[in-house]
Amino acid sequence: MKKIILAPDSFKGTISAIRVCEIMETAILGEYPNCEIIKIPLADGGEGTVDCFLTAMPGERKTAKIKGPFLEEIQAEYAFFSEKKLAVIEVASAVGLPMVVGRENPELTSSFGVGELIADACANGAKELIIGLGGSCTNDAGCGALAALGVKFYDKDEKAFVPTGKNIIEISRIDLKNLNEEVKNIKIIAMCDVRNTLYGEYGAAKVFAPQKGADGQMVKRLEAGMEHLSIVLSESLDIDVSNLIGGGAAGGMGAGFSGLLNAKLKSGIETILDIVNFGDCLTWCDLVFSGEGKIDAQSINGKVVSGVAKAAKMKGVPVCVVVGAIGDGFEPIYDMGVTAIFSICNKPGTFEEILGEAEPNLAQLMENLIKYYQVRQ
Repeated sequence: MKKIILAPDSFKGTISAIRVCEIMETAILGEYPNCEIIKIPLADGGEGTVDCFLTAMPGERKTAKIKGPFLEEIQAEYAFFSEKKLAVIEVASAVGLPMVVGRENPELTSSFGVGELIADACANGAKELIIGLGGSCTNDAGCGALAALGVKFYDKDEKAFVPTGKNIIEISRIDLKNLNEEVKNIKIIAMCDVRNTLYGEYGAAKVFAPQKGADGQMVKRLEAGMEHLSIVLSESLDIDVSNLIGGGAAGGMGAGFSGLLNAKLKSGIETILDIVNFGDCLTWCDLVFSGEGKIDAQSINGKVVSGVAKAAKMKGVPVCVVVGAIGDGFEPIYDMGVTAIFSICNKPGTFEEILGEAEPNLAQLMENLIKYYQVRQ
């Protein structure tokens, strides 16, 4: 083999996408020392997105002091690419769910810090923003972030306040005249890998809030808040986000950013593949290795493996997928361009045991796969 592309997602909580690439590369070069290997560690808009962009093209990390989920002072990073005047921000770096373990409460957590990161990127000269809407602990439809950027929210008594999931239902009027001037003129792409709407059966509250600490009654209150915000946006600003696909991403941040910042919601993996010119990389490629922690029915809709497979299929390049586990409902992914799927789990064990053996098991599987390909040639 002369050219192989490594384009995996992380094995969430186990092996980073960058480390997966390193393990794969070592196995390949052991049998094909002259093979050209292109490493493109990927993410779909959640954890690891900044690292993936910085690995794919030259840029730098910027650090900013911002407000955390409970408005405590924290430091957060984002990526900045001066040549492109592009900043890449992970919502999870400001309001990630791991930041509130043991004190989860989507009625009280705020996305305010996300807005501060956006403002910092603009102040540093960014003319385009890519925002990864994954892994948030909030359910405020991005109103906290919007408040940090100058949007004013008023209650029925004309008192300004910063909405959270709990009091978003008190919004009576929204004023955009003080919106950050730099943000008004910036191009924003919001990456999301879900198709959920702001509210409803598949809305932000009903689907994701329980994962963020909400019980049944809280879900009902959050749901009412999302629907109320949609009505206010429609009646006062003539902005309709009620059925916006992806509007429920990051606790409704997809809808808030689309409606009030004119952000374009786009598949995370498609955005990243475009930025790194993945299609051009596939020229004269013999094989693509991709992967993720678990492949199942969710992998079909906007996840890394499906995005890689679709792009490779257009160029006639086979895709071998290596995963931690194989779940139910993944079969349609073969029609998308995946050639074969292999799990690194080689014996029964507890979840903790499997996690501890993930790296050596991945290395062993890759060595066996490369030896097999060598025999087939």
